[in-house]
Amino acid sequence: MRYRQAMMGLLFVAVVGGAASAAQAPRVAALDALQPGRWVLKEKDGTSRSLCIADPRNVMQIQHGTAQCSRFVIANDPRSATVHYTCPGAGHGRSMIHVEGRTQFSLRTQGILEGAPFETEYEGHHVGFCHQTGAVR
Repeated sequence: MRYRQAMMGLLFVAVVGGAASAAQAPRVAALDALQPGRWVLKEKDGTSRSLCIADPRNVMQIQHGTAQCSRFVIANDPRSATVHYTCPGAGHGRSMIHVEGRTQFSLRTQGILEGAPFETEYEGHHVGFCHQTGAVR
């Protein structure tokens, strides 16, 4: 009986531990194609901003910056992806990306940020290397 309980406990730890690891950093194939570095994001209204993207996975939660968020991958193709994410205390979002190549992408994102809704579309263009380290700035 104790052997069976011990085996069930180990199985539970293995399943829960594996699920937790997968939830922390799901692989998104389209983001693997993007080059880290300095990017210019141009919004649909014509405004633009320059930022350093050290980890392309953070593009999917661009409105929430480096907040600790859980992610659920809805669609995952080599050139496009859809991700829903939840950031406890900061809101949630859904982002859809289409990657044109290592240096260009389009992103549509919507959700709730600090209690207010947002919906934005970006065109991203890689323009060089970052002079400082860090994630999305």
